[in-house]
Amino acid sequence: MTNEELQALVEVISLHHFNEPFLHHVTFNARLQTTGGRYRLQDHNIDINPKMLTEHDMVTLVGVIKHELVHYHLHLSGQPYQHGSPTFKQLLKQVGGLRFAPRNAVNAKVYKYHYTCQKCAMDYYRQRQINLKKYVCGQCQGKLQLIAI
Repeated sequence: MTNEELQALVEVISLHHFNEPFLHHVTFNARLQTTGGRYRLQDHNIDINPKMLTEHDMVTLVGVIKHELVHYHLHLSGQPYQHGSPTFKQLLKQVGGLRFAPRNAVNAKVYKYHYTCQKCAMDYYRQRQINLKKYVCGQCQGKLQLIAI
């Protein structure tokens, strides 16, 4: 998908779901790593992470676009546009946008250490090694055992 096709898609979604036109620019921005998209307050343009389309499906891309359009339309109408505001949450639910973008394969955490509780068999995955003499199970305070590195 090119930037022109993305622009046309966003304009159609804006008219169909918000009944208002999208009058600014939207582009793919490959520098976005951990976020699905970004609404820029200064110039009202939207950046979309191209991995939302390449690593995920079209439904995910449309959900991210709706999320950014909620920021866009609320900001231009002078209403609270932050993630925590009830207005934002209500409009996002109404249009069916994604609250959070899915993780990309590059940003998925890799857990190196696997521990299990000897008492209740609860599993713990950590990136760093922990001191087994100092830490215990959070559920039952049982002793932890290193399973795999």
